[in-house]
Amino acid sequence: MERGPSLDHLTAMTDDVGIMQHAVRDIPDRSHGYCTDDVARALMTALRAAERERYRAEAMRLATIYLAFLVDAQRPDGRFRNFMSYDRRRLDEVGTPDSNGRAIWALGYGMRFAPRESWRKLCGEMLDRALPAVFDSAYSRSLAYAAIGLSYAYLARDCSDSAVAAALRSIVADFTQRHRLTGDEQWDWFENEMTYDNARLCEALLRAGHALDDERAMRLGMRTLRFYESVVFVGGVFVPIGNNGWYVRGGNRARYDQQPLEAAGMMDAELFASSIAAKVGEDEAAHRHFAEQAVGWYHGRNTRGAEMTRGGGCFDGLEEFRVNPNMGAESTLAYLWSALAFAPSAERRELFFGSLGEENGENGRIIAGKVF
Repeated sequence: MERGPSLDHLTAMTDDVGIMQHAVRDIPDRSHGYCTDDVARALMTALRAAERERYRAEAMRLATIYLAFLVDAQRPDGRFRNFMSYDRRRLDEVGTPDSNGRAIWALGYGMRFAPRESWRKLCGEMLDRALPAVFDSAYSRSLAYAAIGLSYAYLARDCSDSAVAAALRSIVADFTQRHRLTGDEQWDWFENEMTYDNARLCEALLRAGHALDDERAMRLGMRTLRFYESVVFVGGVFVPIGNNGWYVRGGNRARYDQQPLEAAGMMDAELFASSIAAKVGEDEAAHRHFAEQAVGWYHGRNTRGAEMTRGGGCFDGLEEFRVNPNMGAESTLAYLWSALAFAPSAERRELFFGSLGEENGENGRIIAGKVF
């Protein structure tokens, strides 16, 4: 019988508008309303869950809600609003660069993996409207999120001579220039500080390079990923950069507070690196192992030996002396995204499995896999 993580907390956090941003312990906190950032991640998670018979009906219901939220959030100029109050009032005219990047990411993912043709077409139309805004952002993570989505879109269409390809080439050139200006043998990175979601920068180059058949981009993605591994894997334990100080070049890296989205980002980068390793002479098995270590962070393979999940939700952070007991949207979605990537399914088009066991959202046993 197919097993996998529970969607109970995701369902509890979602009403007929979208997924609420925050929770008080495992109870939705209505005072903070909703945001495009989280709804975009929720749409991808629901689409991934919908590929499994066990979740399909509920996941399709949730995906409908999330996609409708994004339709409503998109402005006539293609950009997205971000925040909405619980009483359905829009709280901004234009969302943050990250929220726009994540929306493009979700639309590209929907173009490739949505189970209904009508949804795939709608995601494509929305992405086309959003595409010009990609060039408005100067933020590396916003560009990385957009690049990941555009890579999915590229593979969903024949995009070799399209605006999607042009945008991907532009982002690759931008990241290459950032690395040229900042990186060296001691600091093989794109910026002088590591903050949040760092692995997504490497993943963006890997995915864009793969889509464009750009070996130099893939090699730079692999090279910077290896450097990041040297920073965040300590004695076989994934220790992400903490947001209480980050990691400034030449300084001491913060170990706390560790955020759940870091494990999901690391897993994605490593699984994709594993899938294209042969193209650039990399060790496929090593990248798969790093992915497993990153996912293990949720299940006690962390600096406090703390189980971070309960009932399909994930605690909001690993602090120096405690676990944050709240289970908000970002944390829960990061966990579910990761757990679903490693859960068994004969239907996933991008996943191949090893034989380490099943993950049921409680005991943390892992299945090895790789994502194409």
